[in-house]
Amino acid sequence: MFSWLGKQGGGRERGGGADVVQTVTGGLRDLYLRKLLPLEEHYRFHEFHSPALEEADFENKPMVLLVGQYSTGKTTFIRYLLEQDFPGMRIGPEPTTDSFIAVMYGETEGNVPGNALVVDPKKPFRKLSRFGNAFLNRFMCSQLPNQVLKSISIIDSPGILSGEKQRISRGYDFCQVLQWFAERVDRIILLFDAHKLDISDEFSEAIKSFRGQDDKIRVVLNKADQVDTQQLMRVYGALMWSLGKVIDTPEVLRVYIGSFWAHPLRNTDNRRLFEAEAQDLFQDIQSLPQKAAVRKLNDLIKRARLAKVHAYIISYLKKEMPSVFGKENKKKELINKLPEIYIQLQREYHISAGDFPEVKKMQELLENCDFTKFHSLKPKLIEAVDNMLANKIAALMNIIRQEESNMPTEMVHGGAFDGTMAGPFGHGYGEGAKEGADEEEWVVAKDKPAYDEIFYTLSPINGKISGISAKKEMVTSKLPNSVLGKIWKLADCDGDGMLDDEEFALAKHLIRIKLDGYELPGTLPSHLVPPSHRKPFQTAE
Repeated sequence: MFSWLGKQGGGRERGGGADVVQTVTGGLRDLYLRKLLPLEEHYRFHEFHSPALEEADFENKPMVLLVGQYSTGKTTFIRYLLEQDFPGMRIGPEPTTDSFIAVMYGETEGNVPGNALVVDPKKPFRKLSRFGNAFLNRFMCSQLPNQVLKSISIIDSPGILSGEKQRISRGYDFCQVLQWFAERVDRIILLFDAHKLDISDEFSEAIKSFRGQDDKIRVVLNKADQVDTQQLMRVYGALMWSLGKVIDTPEVLRVYIGSFWAHPLRNTDNRRLFEAEAQDLFQDIQSLPQKAAVRKLNDLIKRARLAKVHAYIISYLKKEMPSVFGKENKKKELINKLPEIYIQLQREYHISAGDFPEVKKMQELLENCDFTKFHSLKPKLIEAVDNMLANKIAALMNIIRQEESNMPTEMVHGGAFDGTMAGPFGHGYGEGAKEGADEEEWVVAKDKPAYDEIFYTLSPINGKISGISAKKEMVTSKLPNSVLGKIWKLADCDGDGMLDDEEFALAKHLIRIKLDGYELPGTLPSHLVPPSHRKPFQTAE
């Protein structure tokens, strides 16, 4: 649940902004230790839900978890982002990645095995030791000096196969491990192959283990260049249908379509679509460091609400237990009546049903507990958490807003991210309103003869047409008046309420840009200013 701002030690040299970051990190850690942890320990929250948080959980970089069936391109996707191999990387059409690999920044390249990783206090993985050697032998950290990894860490997971055999042979609870990571990462990316859309039983259970983390999930339909446009539409529809059966949310998940590897596209029909989708995905990942503070705060609030509900459940079970005889029978009765107890607690304490843990899971965990050792309700512990939620969190939120306004936007740099930022291969370069930006000739000039023919049919007076005449022609585009009004303001460079031949040609050019699906600029770029208006226009500016 808790991946965050990246370690910000030594913040003094960066000035006041880093101090603000440390204030938020320290504030959350302090709130957890003083307000929430006592409630969790008193009602044995860690045995039922999530282990206690440690300092590394608060100071770690944002993390991205990749999950998918084998050969969907998870490891290749990481290689694509980093633009270099990482230790322990294996790529092939057969199931190759049989381990969880945490790809993180390190000054020197190398691997850290799982057993050593879970005793490192600087890494947020110490609580994974509870899954035992069967898991730890399949867990490692791959460290390398890569610019991308200075801002985020990436978790590669084993490829998921279909069938019961694999689940038994793992030797550890795969879905429980995924749930542990899901609670702590900032983004969960589910990868699908355009040729293999079936969701196996284990993959379905893996996705269900992300319950409560729906806002973190993104879907990537990979290898989409291997099908044509018609097939891609069918594949996309089939994927959405399959996901709808597994993910029980009213919202539609964001699906990014593309081919995420550094090889030529096999089918270039949808190149523009793939470029736009890749840009959207990159922007989503790049924003993680900036949004990590709010994510951290949000996850702490979710944890606090669950801890409160857990306290109410445990204290209720304690209250209902007999003091002497019939304890076992009463315990069985209470476990069976747990759904009714949930409803009763919802009404008594005005709690949303969505805040309660899953009934079946809670019933299974309660089977092995001695209810007589549970604690009664301590209002002071509840009040401390309520005070934290009502007052302290709001104060930290104000600090985060201050940080966002005072500090430059923190983005992920390096690797594939740098290739989309600037230059002729940046997304949207030379398209729409940016067309002709690096050309000496006015970009509208090539179509001006055709626009002039229309202009002179509108009976110009002294070389200009009125707004009424221009409107008659502009409305034939069928664009809304709000859009045409903006085009008029951009094209009327001298603001005289009339258009000369160059201004009219500019208006027609802007209409074409909008009809081609591009956005209009907020202000007219210098390269679009008509030649006869350039000097006075620039002087007026």
